[in-house]
Amino acid sequence: MSTSPQAPGLTPTGTIASTTDRRRVVFATVVGTTVEWYDFFIYASAAGLVFGQLFFAPLGANSILISFATVGVSFLFRPLGAFLAGHFGDKYGRKVVLMLTLILMGAATALIGLLPTYETIGIAAPILLILLRILQGVSAGGEWGGAVLMAVEHAPKTRRGAFGASPQIGVPLGLLLASGVMAIMAMIAPGDAFLEWGWRVPFLLSVVLILVGWYVRRRVEESPVFAELAERKEKARMPIVQLFRKHALLVLIAALVFAGNNAVGYMTTGGYIQNYSTNPDGPLGLERGPVLWAVAGSAVVWLLSTLAAGFVSDRIGRRSTYVIGWVLQLVGVFTLFPLVNTGSVGMLFLGLAILTIGLGFTYGPQAALYSELFPASIRFSGVSISYAIGAILGGAFAPMIATALVQATGGTLAVTGYLVGMTLLGLIATLLLRDRSGIPLGPDHEDQQSVSPIYGLSKA
Repeated sequence: MSTSPQAPGLTPTGTIASTTDRRRVVFATVVGTTVEWYDFFIYASAAGLVFGQLFFAPLGANSILISFATVGVSFLFRPLGAFLAGHFGDKYGRKVVLMLTLILMGAATALIGLLPTYETIGIAAPILLILLRILQGVSAGGEWGGAVLMAVEHAPKTRRGAFGASPQIGVPLGLLLASGVMAIMAMIAPGDAFLEWGWRVPFLLSVVLILVGWYVRRRVEESPVFAELAERKEKARMPIVQLFRKHALLVLIAALVFAGNNAVGYMTTGGYIQNYSTNPDGPLGLERGPVLWAVAGSAVVWLLSTLAAGFVSDRIGRRSTYVIGWVLQLVGVFTLFPLVNTGSVGMLFLGLAILTIGLGFTYGPQAALYSELFPASIRFSGVSISYAIGAILGGAFAPMIATALVQATGGTLAVTGYLVGMTLLGLIATLLLRDRSGIPLGPDHEDQQSVSPIYGLSKA
């Protein structure tokens, strides 16, 4: 089986991809993932700002804790979305799965914007809210793997990190868009008006964004790796079974890499900092609008560092880029709460900006890293399920854990300790993996791809 180097202008299957095709793929993955994560983060932002009062008010002091718990509930269903998307993505293609996840996420988000509150329909309100959040989780579980593979499998070998960063920047772009729209609505509908109707508008805007995402994604060609698998009739019959039979330990280690990033990232994307800094009964009591703008500003820093990390990983490798990222993330974790606790919006922005530099460097290379870990025939299942498990272990209940730690200790030092622990866990998992930057991704190289990247193991 040939393992000759792939020319820089070729896709992983050896076919020449036009500049126009590659640009279209990059644009489509950025737009699609931005729309998906806008929908996902709008919920997290609303959970920190209004859902406790509107849907869980009878729980009193525990309303915010339960509101954050509903953010985490969706993560428990991400593996279901990942299993379904992985199975159908490895059998029927990346593109069809991406179209379906986009519709599911958009429909669930828009319906949340139409939900009556607890005061109107009682216990049915939080139940319906949780059900729609579950649908968001199923969609998010299937979205990321498909977007990543569309980007990386279209990329030249020497630019996978840069191409793979395109779906990754959809996360900070989604956070920027979600925080920006929420901040604008806080200005248009201040005070009680925001509670009455202002928070609903960002959810309903999802309908427009989904139409844009659908239009862009339908114009993209199927991944060349999957197209070749289909042509050769080499698609795995039961990709998930093969994944866990041969690569279970790899899935776990890859999940821990993401968990180290995700737990820290959900301090903002999960709405925790927004709630901690604006809660009128809390230690800071800052105004909602300026805090949302500070979060939006930090999302710009996150976007730039994520994009930079993708390019850097093409130069020095995924593993080395990650190690730099973990060190930067530790710096951000140690400086976050001392700056936030000054009570200054400017210092809050600075704390988040420092944090997001490290977050970008531990997120930007992830698409390329994951794609290079798994064989072509089960790659969609491998990257999707690793990502979903990592999200559960990392971000699922990070805001709730942080809230509980502050309630139990009366300060944020324990939260810092928790985030340091998760960062070190991600670093250890990264060090367990060999760097496979540039490994051929096409179906001709399944034997090479199946050799375990875990140190100490020769075969998966």
